[in-house]
Amino acid sequence: MRALLEAALLRAWLRRGLLACLLWPVSKLFQLIIQFRLGLIMLGYKRQTRLDVPVIVVGNIFLGGTGKTPLVIWLAQQLKRAGKTPGVISRGYGASAETISEVRPDSLASVVGDEPLLIALRGACPVMVGRDRVAAARALLAAYPATDVIISDDGLQHYALARDVEILMFDQRGVGNGWLLPAGPLREPVQRRRDFTVLNAPAGVAVAGIHENAMRMQLVPDKLFCLSAPGQTTSLAQLAGQRITAAAGIGHPQRYFAMLRAAGLQFAELALNDHHAFSAESFRNVDADIILITEKDAVKCRQIAELRNDARIWVVPVSAQLDAGFLAQLLTMISEK
Repeated sequence: MRALLEAALLRAWLRRGLLACLLWPVSKLFQLIIQFRLGLIMLGYKRQTRLDVPVIVVGNIFLGGTGKTPLVIWLAQQLKRAGKTPGVISRGYGASAETISEVRPDSLASVVGDEPLLIALRGACPVMVGRDRVAAARALLAAYPATDVIISDDGLQHYALARDVEILMFDQRGVGNGWLLPAGPLREPVQRRRDFTVLNAPAGVAVAGIHENAMRMQLVPDKLFCLSAPGQTTSLAQLAGQRITAAAGIGHPQRYFAMLRAAGLQFAELALNDHHAFSAESFRNVDADIILITEKDAVKCRQIAELRNDARIWVVPVSAQLDAGFLAQLLTMISEK
């Protein structure tokens, strides 16, 4: 029911229909609150903490997922290849930990959050989660003093932490109807400052409201692996002809389904809530030879014995690909900072 309500609301936010127009006056009040918060910072009434290392913030103003996690992983990997020593801080959506926690490969997703756990596994760098981004960053630097750049996952609206580079992400939904919450899907005005705009969309797809000079990011599927036997791999093309169900507990499942269709697969869709809480019963009634899940969902499923031992479940990892000049510009900017 929740997923259906969220989908209906998102559809309403993509156009300026009756519901959006009725809520528009409330969105103007929301805008005043945003401007008041920024005004307090600009006038010095609300203090920002600046760290001794550059801080890169990756976030979005469109409510929900736009592909931040793959970009954070890409940034961590590319910065390491460039000779940097990055660390990542995150709120850890759905995490139960009340204090600052380090994310380790054996951490429970229910404690640290599914996205931070995936970032730690794929990014192979220190990750700290906590509600207080400044405290999380300080804890990371104390534990790993060689860290020379911090990546803040989904931290655009956490102004207490000063940032040196802001990366604003969009996907194919663009800016929706262009209005702020609750009349539209935006948490901040489209005109908000940023250093880079990254568009997570296939090449050649124009997205309304997004400048054509935005950095283009594409998510490319890697080799699939079986959840019960990770050493067993295959490709999407080799699955043709089998009865497949594709499940996704991410912010925008249709983007995942579109990627699978582009690879030539036919399947039944199982769209779940973002950060879906899996259980032993999750796929018990699914009639399929193959169940495809996202890597974000896999970090939770592998911690449940019944799912970890289900030979039907295959994981679809994805890797981000970005414009060649993006990393060079980013490195120049943080070196100047």
